[in-house]
Amino acid sequence: MPSPRYHREIPQRYRLEAVKCNNCSKILFPPRLICPDCGFKQFEKIKLSDEGKIITFTIIRVAPAEFATQVPYSIAIVELNDGVRITTQVVDCKPEDLEIGKFVKLVFRKIQEEGKTGIICYGYKAVLT
Repeated sequence: MPSPRYHREIPQRYRLEAVKCNNCSKILFPPRLICPDCGFKQFEKIKLSDEGKIITFTIIRVAPAEFATQVPYSIAIVELNDGVRITTQVVDCKPEDLEIGKFVKLVFRKIQEEGKTGIICYGYKAVLT
């Protein structure tokens, strides 16, 4: 089980930080040390857009134990306005409200509690706009 400090020190988890290659301008999320397109090693930190659209989605009806109380719930691949694609849960809507192409906004929410100690993990989820 990771410690709370471990989670806080992952900037992309809490601040949607990515890097942009100084050579070819490719945006990498999560950040990497070497650009996979051009091999360059110098990057600029950027904050990703918190808005995008649903590319595809699925409805989870049989969930792992940590999410069993949330079924059915939706998971989507969202393309953010700056072109980065992320996988995230879509919340505050019924599964039948989802459609490919619908616009969403990322919101900061509780993801889960880890173990009996109740360490709370936070991250981003999407809501329909």
